[in-house]
Amino acid sequence: MSGPECCSNPPTFNPSAGAGRVEKVGGVDTYVSGSADFKLAILLISDVFGYEAPNLRKLADKVAAAGYFVVVPDFIHGDPFDAKKADRPLSVWVKDHSPDKGVEVAKPVIEALKGKGISAIGAAGFCWGAKVVVEVAKHGLINAAVLLHPSLVTVDDIKSIEIPIAILGAGTDRISPPELVKQFEQILSAKPGVHSFVKIFPQVVHGWAVRYNTEDAKAVSAAEEAHQDLLSWFAKHVKYPRSRY
Repeated sequence: MSGPECCSNPPTFNPSAGAGRVEKVGGVDTYVSGSADFKLAILLISDVFGYEAPNLRKLADKVAAAGYFVVVPDFIHGDPFDAKKADRPLSVWVKDHSPDKGVEVAKPVIEALKGKGISAIGAAGFCWGAKVVVEVAKHGLINAAVLLHPSLVTVDDIKSIEIPIAILGAGTDRISPPELVKQFEQILSAKPGVHSFVKIFPQVVHGWAVRYNTEDAKAVSAAEEAHQDLLSWFAKHVKYPRSRY
């Protein structure tokens, strides 16, 4: 499901935001942060507003500081959703940018990372990007996943997951309401071979992890808690092969 909450609180774009750089990875314009010497990578997949969102790039820098090579590809090819375009509502935009096709962008990016010697890859997706992460996981391209305030993700999607997955939901979300997130939790709990973590943040809205007001202390605190959960999950499940130890 997608709806107005998916495009509320749009970011103010700033292509120069962040400590990283933009370069081609697998032929895709990508915000990159962290040392190329790192052999563990994290793929961040944006919501409908794309990879230039400042809060997303700040998060990429934070993840990189934890010891990962972080890539934020432009999965929507320079075409973020724009609510001002009345002739192109969200439903039309989503048809143009079906998250099911995100694997077509992800594959060359992941191949390029492995070509650089990356040994393990985690992926986190926000809203629209969470569905892309699910599709990438179905294809066995990543080692662990985190979904934050997911959109379009279904019960059948979760049934297909066979890698460690964390799902962070919003207590007031109408796109993926707590009831649906709890269904996801029940499905994952019935799969003992799949490590999972599900958490619902009370009193936060859809999009809280990346589309928060940086001047609102409570909003910042909730987002930072979600970011720490993301980092903790990847620390557990995106690791060097045992042969390194």
